[in-house]
Parts: sequence; C-alpha cells; structure tokens
Amino acid sequence: MRSYYDRGALVPDEVAIQLILDRLAQPDAARGALLDGFPRTLEQARALDAALAEQGKALDRVLFINVSTDELLKRLSGRWVCRRCQAPYHAVLSPPKVPGRCDLCGGELYQRPDDTPETVRKRIDVYFSQTAPLIEYYRRQGKLVEVNGEQPVEQVRHDALAALAAGRK
Repeated sequence: MRSYYDRGALVPDEVAIQLILDRLAQPDAARGALLDGFPRTLEQARALDAALAEQGKALDRVLFINVSTDELLKRLSGRWVCRRCQAPYHAVLSPPKVPGRCDLCGGELYQRPDDTPETVRKRIDVYFSQTAPLIEYYRRQGKLVEVNGEQPVEQVRHDALAALAAGRK
C-alpha cells in the first residue's frame, strides 16, 4: 500500500477491496462497519458487491449526504489551516478573530492547494462524472438513504444515525 502512495499512484481496485474485506473480517467489525470514500466508481461498487457476495455478505445501506454544488464550493473553498499548529478555520463558518492569523498560536493561515476554488470545482466535476452514478446504482438496489446535508451539523448527524439504524437487521 505504501509503495502506491510513495509513487503518487492510486491503489488498484482489487487491492483496495481486499483491504476492505480483510478489515471487515476483524472482530470489531462483526456488528457492522461504515465505509467512507469507497467505492467511488460504478466499477468499484460492482467489484465490492461481487466480493462481498462471495462471502455471503452485502451492503445494507448506502448513506448519501446530499449537499448542493454551491454549498460544497462555499464549504470546501473556504477552508484555511494554521501553518504552525494546524488549527482549522473557515472564511465564513468559523473565521479567525484576526484575518490571516491563528487564534490559538498567532501562526499564519494558509489554504491547502486542494481547497482552492479552482481545485474544488475540479473535484466536484470528477465527483459528478465518476461518483454520482453510484446514487442511482444503489437507489435501484433499494439501499440508498438520503440525508439533507445542508441542515445544521447536529441534525445531519441525527438523521444519518437514524437512517443507518433503520437498516440494521
């Protein structure tokens, strides 16, 4: 796994799926687990479904926290981090008391390259081309549960937990 990261390469799907299967086989995952960020493509979803089916398992629910493109742009491109202590800030949602300075240590705030508006737009474009098709894929299987991600954080948390609990067998 490390060799892929060191080369800046994506981990092949079959390696990622085997890692997931190995992790799901651990005792602490016996009652269930939550996957975050995988699968990202239809090919990965189909391969994961097939691998789980070979073990007599299947995904129970797929949680879709629905947030509009405009809101995603606002949230993601507004993130800033302190160079010194890594404290997170947001230009709109949690701005520092002094612009450009960390409230905790006085360090300089910077925006990570993957949080610039241009990069965020590219990430959203990739999402719509590669990941959004999973919504319909899982909806057709009756596994998709949707939560309004534009509500207050505690309400999103409540709704997400309720949706996942409803899927427990």
